[in-house]
This record gives sequence, structure tokens and C-alpha cells, in this order.
Amino acid sequence: MDLSKFEKNLGSNLPLLFKAKVNKCPHTTLQAVKNKSGMFVRYSYSQVYQHVIELASALKKLGVKKGDKIGLMSDNRREWLITDFALLSLGAIDVPRGCDSMGVEMRFILNFVEAEISFFENARQLEKVLENIEEVPTLKKAILYDHADQKTLDEAKAKGIEVIYYSILESEGTAITKEEWQEIEAGMQNISKDDVATIIFTSGTTGLPKGVQLTHDNYLAQCEVCRSVLGLMQAGDLWLTVLPIWHSFERAFIYMVITLEGGFAYSKPIASVMIADMQLVQPQWMNAVPRLWESVAQGIYREVKKQSALNRLIFKYSVLFGNWYYKSKARFLGLRCRYHWYPRIIDYVTGFFPFVLLWPSHVLGEQFVFSRIRQKFGGKFRAAISGGGALQPETEDFFNAIGFRLLEGYGMTETAPVISVRNSKRPRNNNVGWIFPSFDLKIVAEKDGQIVDGKPLKPGKRGLVLVKGRQIMKGYYKRQDLTDAVIDKDGWLNTGDLGMISCDHELKIVGRAKDTIVLLGGENIEPAVIEKAINASPYVERTVVVGQDQKYVGALIVPDQSNVISYAEENNIVYDTYESLLETSEIQNLFRSEIDTLDNAKTGFRTCERIFKFALLKESFELNREINAKQELMRHKINKLYKKEINMIFKA
Repeated sequence: MDLSKFEKNLGSNLPLLFKAKVNKCPHTTLQAVKNKSGMFVRYSYSQVYQHVIELASALKKLGVKKGDKIGLMSDNRREWLITDFALLSLGAIDVPRGCDSMGVEMRFILNFVEAEISFFENARQLEKVLENIEEVPTLKKAILYDHADQKTLDEAKAKGIEVIYYSILESEGTAITKEEWQEIEAGMQNISKDDVATIIFTSGTTGLPKGVQLTHDNYLAQCEVCRSVLGLMQAGDLWLTVLPIWHSFERAFIYMVITLEGGFAYSKPIASVMIADMQLVQPQWMNAVPRLWESVAQGIYREVKKQSALNRLIFKYSVLFGNWYYKSKARFLGLRCRYHWYPRIIDYVTGFFPFVLLWPSHVLGEQFVFSRIRQKFGGKFRAAISGGGALQPETEDFFNAIGFRLLEGYGMTETAPVISVRNSKRPRNNNVGWIFPSFDLKIVAEKDGQIVDGKPLKPGKRGLVLVKGRQIMKGYYKRQDLTDAVIDKDGWLNTGDLGMISCDHELKIVGRAKDTIVLLGGENIEPAVIEKAINASPYVERTVVVGQDQKYVGALIVPDQSNVISYAEENNIVYDTYESLLETSEIQNLFRSEIDTLDNAKTGFRTCERIFKFALLKESFELNREINAKQELMRHKINKLYKKEINMIFKA
């Protein structure tokens, strides 16, 4: 970690950070937005800042003041960032949520924070609240980004909600006087670093959403150290943004990118759309969740399958040798993780000869295969961040082989959120990166998810991950009991994750403590590790390992429908419907073979960790049904929804 690259003069709050960067790089692109013609229109730092101050002025006249909780029910778009900074400039607290949220969630959140004003992306989001407006008695004003039909406007008026269009506020803001502008900027000085900036409600996997209070300083802490981690980033670099902006992961990176004087191009989390936008805007960076990277890799493989047998063979061996080359190079350069200490010179020596021998194959692969693949990402791409879940080793190996720098990170909403991320200049695989210096982190012994004694374990020893530092949340809003359950009297936050530290101070996550399955024989099973292995199959979309209080572990598997159908066509399997196809002996045997290949002693699994029986599910998992907004499995719901299938797995 390069301590010389820490930034200590970012201001005492986020609006002052933004203002400082506007003064430093006023003409640099901050936002690139696709217009109706499909072309990207660029907005500079100074242009966006002007919109922020103008909107802040209009909101102030509307009655918004310091400490107010303002709803922000919208997906990622240009107006979101402007609204965020406008509210923060007034000392207000935004309470965000995405358009995929259910009405009951929106109403609960707005009522819980007693919001009087809320932004909504469109009429549909407002309608979710109007359905049972009596559940949100404090709401008085709704600000819409997009225009609504007359029916929605009439319903809102009848229920006592004043609808205001964002465009009207924009127009009113342009009439701002010099004195009003100065007044807004002067007010920024009165915002303390310890003031709450946002309340982000986590879906969680159980119970009601919890409101995580994050302060200005929570975000500033990671902005101060981000340059030391994102060393490859240069001023003016563009990030393609596709993730939900209300997630702390994407939001934190927005503040960090502004710190590093970069900008954003707005796209969609759909692989085909994303790749097309990359061709247009030519970004250098982007964030995405592991599932999206898997989709991109699978899309490339599907394209290759359409080519000639010779091209398929060339691609196959180029990736194979490319992966070997990458690993030997990493070993030779000392970029191999050490969970047990040994002299680094061993890596230099053992990596040198394979590195030299594989270099010619790398040159050929680069010339005829990999450079052409990378060109699909716009031609200027430098690196990408994967977060919000575990990255499949096979996906990571593929991107390493083609020379695409994919950096895995780790964090949680309660830590604002980045705890660690791989260094962009010298990334090491098999971990989630260097621990941010804004944290103290320790691994402690645990039993059944509970801390044993709190003493730090040595490198290579598995235990609970505890963190402490400036990025730790202020607490759960109105829930001191829940706050006390995760943060002890000394300020240590229990992440609930199991991990270990390398000899070089890198973090590896190996599972979730609270998800541990205990078999009848007393064996403890970490389902996430097995699920990650099975999910590596191209025929698997998702896996849920089950087996609490059973003799063995089983699995619910959601097949990758397109790949399964392709397999059926290639092997002349006769079927009527997709559901009947899953019941054929050929497909059952296919999945049995995939499981046995990925879940065995050679791949590091004990006998008690082998999936003995499984059930194939015909439908993909749905948001807020089986998975939450962070794409995490909602295990308690899955156990109820698929009780019949689970019982059949363990039927004698």
C-alpha cells in the first residue's frame, strides 16, 4: 500500500469535496448520458455543479433543510447524482431505493424515516406508494423525474400528495441570484463530517429492512485512500456505470471517482447493451457484480461456438495457455497469495521457466485472439471492479487469460462499503484484496457463528472477520438493539463473514458464519463454498445447498436454460417442453456428472460436503422472492417456497 498517495485535504464533507474538484478540473467530463438518438452527451464538472446548486436553491425554497430525510426512489441516471449532491449541500439526508423495490418496501422505508418529500423516477414508483398511502402519513410532496399521466396526477391530488416535476425545479433553479448561490455554498461549511449523509435500507436475507446510517466521513475515509488502490486510474478516465446507484458499492465508487477526477457513462446491466455502449463511449473502467461478468464470458463463448471448428480449437487452447501464462507470470512476479509463510524467492524461481516457455504462446494468443476480444470493450479499457458477491474462479481465470484486468473487492453496506479491493497495479488472485488502511481488521475464532475470545488469529487461520475504523456506520436508524448486536463496546463490527488473512495482509472470504449447515453427524458445512463450485458449470445458473439436520447435503439447482437447450439439440435429445427436458435421464445424468466433477476430493471437498441428491428447478430466481437486491440468496424464503422439493431430496 503506497501511503504517499493518501489524500488528506478533501474537505469536511462530500459537497466540499465535489466543489474542490470542480475548481480543479471544471472542464473534465463528469457525466456522459445517452440521448434519444443513442449518442452519448457529455456534461463537465462545472456544468453538473451548476445544476446541483440550482436544484439545491429550488429545494431550499421548497422547505428542505438540514437533517430532513428525503426519499430518493430511482434507478441510476444523470439526475440522481445531481439530486444527491443538492440534498447533501443543504445538509439533508437522502434515503434511496431502486425501481425494482416492492411497494410495501417503499412505504415502510418512507414511513420509518417520516419523509415529507420524496423523489420518484416515474409514475409507477409513485403509484407503489399511492396504493396504500395511509401507510405513509407524513408524505406531502412527490418530485418526479419523468412525467406522469393524468390519472396518476389526479389520484395523487385526491390523496393529498402534491406532484412536482423535476424539470420545473430545474427551471426555477436557473433564476438563482448570486447571493442565493453564495448562501448555498456558505451553508456547506456548516455540515459536519459526522453528520449523516444517507440512510440505506438493506434488504437482508431475513426480517424487515434495516436503515444503515452512513456519515460524510464514512465515505471520505475511503476517498482519502482510493488513489493508493486505484493506482492505474488517471484524471479524465471514464467509468461505465451499470449497477443500482442506491447500493452502497456503486455509490461509494462515485465519490471515489470524483476524488480521482474521473467521470461516468450511464449504461444498463445487460451484457449486450453494456458491450454496445462500450464501443460508443470507450470507457477505461467499470464496476459490476460477478453475475454480469459471468454473462459477458458466456456471451463470448457463445459467439465462439458459432465459428468454425478450427477457430474454436484455436480459441480453446489460446485461453488454456493464456491462463497458464498468467499464473506463471504472477508467480514469477511475486503475485501469488501466501496463506502460509515461505520465502518469496521460491515463487520467483519456480515461476521463471514456465513464464519463459509460455511467452511465445502468449504472444500468438495476444495477436490473433485476445486483442480482438478486448477491442469489444471499447479499446481503451484498463481495469474493472467486481463486487457484491464472490467471483467464480473460472470466470476470473478466463478474464486473466485474455488480458482483462478484473479486480475483486469486498465490503458491506455497514462499512460504506469497501473493506478491501485488489490493487490495480499489482493484483493477486485468490483473495479480495488489500485491506483499506482506514480499517483495523482481525480474524477471530468462532463457534456456531459466535466469537470465542476476540483474539486475532494468525495468517492462514479461518475465523470471523471483524472490522473497526472511520468507515463503520453510525448505526441502524431507530434500532439501537440491532446496532449493539453487530458493533461491540470497543467499536468492532462483526461482518458475519468467515475469512482469513494472508501473510501479505490480504483478505480471503471463505463463507458466511450464519449460513453454516450442521448435519446430523455434527459436521459443519459452508454452503456458499459448495454453491460457488457448482455455479462454475456452464449449465448452472444458481445453486442452493440444503441439508440442515439431515444425513447428507443436497442442492436445489436452477439450470442455465439456454445452455441446457443447446446441449439437448447437440445431443439429439427429444422433448416436448423445457420442464419435461429437465426430467429426462440425459439431462439428469448431465447434472450428476457436472456435480461430481466440481464437488469431489480433488477439488478440495470432504465426503460430507458432496451433494448426494439434487432437484432441478424450472424457473429462474426472482428479485425479492428468492434473491434480494444484492443478488444474495434469501435462504429462509427459499426453504419455504421449495419445501416440497427439499423434502423429496431427503426422502428415504
